[in-house]
Amino acid sequence: MLNKRENIDDADEPPSKTQRKKEMTALQELGEELAGLNPTQLEEIPLPERLREAIAEVRRITQHGGRRRQMQYVGKLMRGIDAEPVREKLAAWKGASLDAKAVLHRTERWRERLLEDEAALQEFAAACPDADLQHLRSLLRSVRKEREENKPPRHYRELYRVLREALEPPAAQT
Repeated sequence: MLNKRENIDDADEPPSKTQRKKEMTALQELGEELAGLNPTQLEEIPLPERLREAIAEVRRITQHGGRRRQMQYVGKLMRGIDAEPVREKLAAWKGASLDAKAVLHRTERWRERLLEDEAALQEFAAACPDADLQHLRSLLRSVRKEREENKPPRHYRELYRVLREALEPPAAQT
């Protein structure tokens, strides 16, 4: 004899109360991310006007209890929209930000290596064959001279700019 539970098709069952609460919490957290965006970014996301107003109200409320209640209201309004495009837009921004940060750190590491070790220039040439080595050598000499004479780091910044342009992926360059 089969158990009653085994006869029931799982697809026909409504989501459990726990699952519904998890989904509501996730939407409220998404609303909190939206409240943390700057106004320009928020304008790029297609949202109903009531939701925009509720998010604007969250920014104005400073008291913890009031802000929490308003965030619950934002979460309630979020249930009425398709949240996937919002998540995709936020993920795209985070990905672009992480990529930019990785290029920044990589550029800084190369700049320090090139200033510390003369042989690092050949490694850089192998890593970035399109780089102008003559210009880099000139910049490296200028940076070292700046440091010796305690001058403002004009060439140091220029070296960073040149390295960043050489290291950025071709799709990111404009």
